[in-house]
Order: sequence, then C-alpha cells, then structure tokens
Amino acid sequence: MYLLSKELVFPPVHLANEEGVLAVGGDLSVERLLLAYKSGIFPWYNQGEPIIWYSPNPRMVLFPKDLKVSKSMKQVIRKQEFTITYNQNFEAVISNCKQIFRTADQGGTWITNEMQQAYINLHKKGIAKSVEVWLGDELVGGLYGIDLGTIFCGESMFSKVSNASKFAFIKLIQKLENENYTLIDCQVYNNHLASLGADEISRDEFLKFLPNK
Repeated sequence: MYLLSKELVFPPVHLANEEGVLAVGGDLSVERLLLAYKSGIFPWYNQGEPIIWYSPNPRMVLFPKDLKVSKSMKQVIRKQEFTITYNQNFEAVISNCKQIFRTADQGGTWITNEMQQAYINLHKKGIAKSVEVWLGDELVGGLYGIDLGTIFCGESMFSKVSNASKFAFIKLIQKLENENYTLIDCQVYNNHLASLGADEISRDEFLKFLPNK
C-alpha cells in the first residue's frame, strides 16, 4: 500500500493488494479523480478514515449488449409510470444516495461530505453525470457516475419506490449502447448487478478498455 503525496501520480495498479487497496492519502481534486478513473482506480473509504484508493482484481463490468431485462421489468417499462431525465438534478441524486447509505449503515456512509462535494465539482466540469427517475413530480430514484466518453463508471444509486433505481440503470445502459459506449464499470461484484447482466473480468482486461490519459 502506497502513501500518496501532493504529486499528481498513482503507483501501478498491479501493486494493489488482494483486497484491491492500492494507495492511501492524496486528495479528491478534479484532476486527481479524473486521473484515477482513467487509470482504473477509484476512492472508497468511510468517514474518519484517510482517502483509500482501490483497483480491484477481478473487476465487475457490464457490456451493454449483455444487459438482462426481466419480464417484470419489461412490464414496468411498458406501463410508463416513470419518467427519466439526465443531468437535471445531480446534487439531489447524490444527496439521496448518501442518505440511503447512511440509513442502511445506521449513521455511516462512504459518501462523506468531502466525497459528495468532490463529485459535485466533477459534475460541474461535465465529468460526473446523473440519471433521475420521476413519479409525477417526485424524484423517486436515480444514479450517478463518471463519464469517460466510452466508459461509464457507476458509483451509486438510490430508490424510494420499487424498481426505480433498476429503471434508471436499464434506461442508462440502453442509452449508452446507442451512443456506442464499450462498457459500464460496476467496480466490485454484487448479486443485483449480476442479475442485470454484469460479470467479472480481469483487471488487465478491464484496463484495455480505458481511454488514454
């Protein structure tokens, strides 16, 4: 594990440990975060901890063509109860994601105040993007992540009503496929994303898809 200085540099990702931890420290500036994502690295830590940088192996990804939409979700989509927007209320989306995790963790969340502001700064630069799901005039679900032009790095999602976050995810994937994105970075394995078609690939394979720094 490497201790970062003020210098804008990361160690090679193959030096990460078995848990995927690569480095500690540094900052959450726009420049460092963009370098991190373009290098296959992302920050993940809890309140009160130093900034911890990860590059896991294997890496959970979704190729748009592999998206799985269940029969029940197809019915939800056909009902047209939800409406969807993009980048209309990023701050509300990340705030809701933060609140969902705080509730689930009984007061703790990896979306710290510092992290929240950092991604708002990325959004203002056009790097972080959001998807909003509406039921009437109410924001009921959504997600946000980092847009690298050909890859979308998903960060977090929230849902206040059943299927809202899944609706956001499906609609985003379909949009990205139409725009010729190569894959969606889901970072680490979870059953929910696997049910939607995501799977693990090696870190080396994942790195091949990243845009040039």
